[in-house]
Amino acid sequence: MAVNDPVADMLTRIRNGCRARLKSVDIPASRMKLEIAKVLLRHRLIANYKYLDDRRQGMIRLFLKYDEKEQSAISGIKQVSTPGLRIYLGTKKVPKVLGGYGLAILSTSKGIRTDQEARKEKVGGEVLCYVW
Repeated sequence: MAVNDPVADMLTRIRNGCRARLKSVDIPASRMKLEIAKVLLRHRLIANYKYLDDRRQGMIRLFLKYDEKEQSAISGIKQVSTPGLRIYLGTKKVPKVLGGYGLAILSTSKGIRTDQEARKEKVGGEVLCYVW
């Protein structure tokens, strides 16, 4: 099945997996999705991820993280840029999500970065999604 917006598909799979309290979700692999998974792991929003080689495109298995009360570490995830409307922001306009409690994931010239990293490195780019 062809997917027109792979990042939106990834975010939807994560959102649905969290709502269904799944231990893991499988996502068709790409370099950008792998970098987004690394950012989510670095900020402890997922428990782990694993690349599965199926001799075609490959799959990324994200292990979702929950607390003792079975509440997901990701309470919300929202796509910002779409294929029809790309949102680019300069270094001075990089947003703070929920006053700094959430994070924005950006695609910059230096790779996939969070809003904090982009401000620190003084780079702007395409805002992919917000996670809180």
